[in-house]
Amino acid sequence: MHTLSRFLWYLIHATLAQVSAQESLTLNTLYSFSGASLSSDPTFSLPQAQQLTVSVAICSTGTTSPAFFVNNNTASTTDILEIQLDSGFGNWTGTTQQGGSLVVQNVGQTSFQVVASTGALVHGLIPALPFLGDTTNTQALIYSPPFSPIESSPPMYPNYTLPPANLSIPSPPSSPPAFSLIIAPTSSGLASGMQTACSINSTSSSGLIVSNDLWLRNNDGWRSQWLIDDLTPSTNYTAYIIQDQVKLSGPIYFTTKSRTFPPWYSIPSFPCPLVHSLPFCPSTSYAVPLPFPQSPASSYDSSNLPQSVSDPLLQYMTNFTTMLLTFACGRDLYSPLQTCESCQEAYRTWLCSVSFPRCAEPPSSFSSPSSPMPALTPPQSGSNNRNPFLPNVSYSYQTVLPCLEVCSAADRACPHFLGMKCPTPRFNASSSYGVGFIDGKQGVFGSGSTGTAQDRWGNVWCNPS
Repeated sequence: MHTLSRFLWYLIHATLAQVSAQESLTLNTLYSFSGASLSSDPTFSLPQAQQLTVSVAICSTGTTSPAFFVNNNTASTTDILEIQLDSGFGNWTGTTQQGGSLVVQNVGQTSFQVVASTGALVHGLIPALPFLGDTTNTQALIYSPPFSPIESSPPMYPNYTLPPANLSIPSPPSSPPAFSLIIAPTSSGLASGMQTACSINSTSSSGLIVSNDLWLRNNDGWRSQWLIDDLTPSTNYTAYIIQDQVKLSGPIYFTTKSRTFPPWYSIPSFPCPLVHSLPFCPSTSYAVPLPFPQSPASSYDSSNLPQSVSDPLLQYMTNFTTMLLTFACGRDLYSPLQTCESCQEAYRTWLCSVSFPRCAEPPSSFSSPSSPMPALTPPQSGSNNRNPFLPNVSYSYQTVLPCLEVCSAADRACPHFLGMKCPTPRFNASSSYGVGFIDGKQGVFGSGSTGTAQDRWGNVWCNPS
């Protein structure tokens, strides 16, 4: 933010004198303007406020680079500040108790947004990224950044109760943020353009929205969930989330699965359907080796997942919880860091990750040679070796193994008498888990080859949930 000299402000005022009238900006209202319909160097009067934020964003550019100036005291020409733009947006916060004005110079053909706000309606980037659930050859499951974190009181002795096997999802927030999803082929260069919400929002989004609802994947908070169809196989895509028309999250990148696998894998196409929105496995959101669902459904959720798959899992969860509660939870401590509640939560994540194998395919030949190979199983068909309750499938498929850290988290969180044990990296862990991606093979936290199970570029090395 730069303060202008008195002389420069006199020059600006001389220009403004040619403008017949100022347009008034109403408080907490988003305005969109096009330079083609504005007078030269337009000026806007600001509302009176104890503390006001003036936020601007460039939506499209012409041959000129506009500059935005704020005078927060109409009786003075000394408090003149320039709003510095970063990635196409910028803001100023200060007092306008006597009103003020916003001046735009060199507007040309530029289109832009302006909002004068006393609240959170301010242009900017959201630090948290969108989350990719998974893709098939034509579908993608994508989540917004979390909002409204879940706050609950821990259970207390002697009335220490744990959630049932089939979780009851709480009611979603009554006034959630307004999210929208933009997907475009990476070849379009969307990520190299202006990184403002209004600029990205002007892009025509790829695919067809099959469903869009709110989902609680974990305690991080609620997310907006999109199931997208009609994407092109074997295509790199870029995705953004826009919140309340002014805030931008992203980009993340992903690749749809191939229509045909390489001939040496003897798999004709990516056959696994997506599974999502399961109350008993809320973080499960990926392709699973199941028969394709009956029309008109194109994916599985709690409404059409076969009971032969869900009932054994719910029984395992119920039996484990019963055993866990034989310990005097809330009265006696088995760990200074863990509780029965965190044990059940970690066990649920592990149980879901091993009960629902995650379908995958080998990386393309264009993948970075420095990127490690994911923990893929050999091609298989028929019954599943890990979960005998999954129905037989007639196609061949591969899966990516669960991350060893998912098992280790349950081992650390639960009492010793439950007998939760994990294989060790030194011996046979790599035959049933992805090893060395998140943590090092010696167990050093975060020192693995990637430091994460999946990244913003669409790589998935092991299944984290």
